Amino acid sequence: MQDADIDPAIVAVLQVLCQAGRDGGGPWSLARIAKRSGLPMSVLRRVLTQLQAAGLADMSIDEAGRGHASLTPAGAELAAQVFPQA
Repeated sequence: MQDADIDPAIVAVLQVLCQAGRDGGGPWSLARIAKRSGLPMSVLRRVLTQLQAAGLADMSIDEAGRGHASLTPAGAELAAQVFPQA
């Protein structure tokens, strides 16, 4: 598979969630993930839905519309392979 085949938004979100996991502070807010990834909230939610369907991320949104997301163990393992710590 070539890099051109991967949606850059998915890569950006995986990278931010990987950083969040390494920081060890638990799930990050969707607002923080959007800001760090440089993605609009609508794109972020679409990508997180795709990652959740693939079993790579967990996302929750409350009744007020605030949400949080983090990598699943499978997502963390993939992200560690794709984004090794320098």
